[in-house]
Amino acid sequence: VGGDIAELKPGQGTLTLLTNERGGIVDDLIITNTSEDHLYVVSNAGCTDKDLAIMRGRAAELQAAGSDVHLEVSDNALLALQGPSMARVLQAGLPDDLAKLSFMNSITTTVFSVPGCRVTRCGYTGEDGVEISVPTGRAVELAERLLGVPEVWPAGLAARDSLRLEAGLCLYGNDIDETTTPAEAGLLWTLGKRRRAAMDFPGAAIIMAQVKEKPKRKRVGLTSVGPPIRPHMAILGPEGTPVGSHGLCGGGPQPGWHLTVEVRKEAVHSRAGTALTVEVRKKQHPALITKMPFVPTQYYMAK
Repeated sequence: VGGDIAELKPGQGTLTLLTNERGGIVDDLIITNTSEDHLYVVSNAGCTDKDLAIMRGRAAELQAAGSDVHLEVSDNALLALQGPSMARVLQAGLPDDLAKLSFMNSITTTVFSVPGCRVTRCGYTGEDGVEISVPTGRAVELAERLLGVPEVWPAGLAARDSLRLEAGLCLYGNDIDETTTPAEAGLLWTLGKRRRAAMDFPGAAIIMAQVKEKPKRKRVGLTSVGPPIRPHMAILGPEGTPVGSHGLCGGGPQPGWHLTVEVRKEAVHSRAGTALTVEVRKKQHPALITKMPFVPTQYYMAK
């Protein structure tokens, strides 16, 4: 990974990328330096097998070299509680003061009488929220307890995806994959300064070359007032030639725009304010490159 994990304070986490030798993104991870003297890693569920194979291989290499490394797989469940009412709802069942827990920080605590939970103030929604790692045997109990609060509703992946899109966040398998580099995805900020200098992560030479030379393609935001755009429909540049295709539709009617779309396209056409055309059912409709996030994020920073 390219994140500067060594610089994390106890309880602090960061988004980082697991890369391959071609500079592609194998997965995006959240790694937390816990107060219990170990790293806590959350991967995408669909990438678990390939991530574990890489981590186990690397752990074996380090052990053979004499390093004290141990990899343990948690069978905990993960519940995400997200939105403006999160802090008030969760505080009622928490002995700790949530006002002291900043975005991307984590504590181990008891949640509504369920001990041994890890509460991390993050989530893939752009809203203030937490992810709760809970012992599997009591996950249903905790979920039902939370759903007993009138403001709490179950939400599926469609709700998460639309929020994720509004916040301009990448979603593995849609906007990023093993053929996408951090530079192309707009995720160079996940690479720590020390790690950039050391270039000691897979694909570093390719990725750092793109930092200097700029990538030939880039993930950008796109707004359109036309009909819904489906994945992989053509996006045309000012000259009428194809410049890319988008990864995912999302959002809905909002002031000033109808549909938000994240696009991966020729970097030359990636400047905010550039007018493009999208082709839907053989008809062309105007679209505009737009800065992300489309909707302001609500991450909580403790004072």
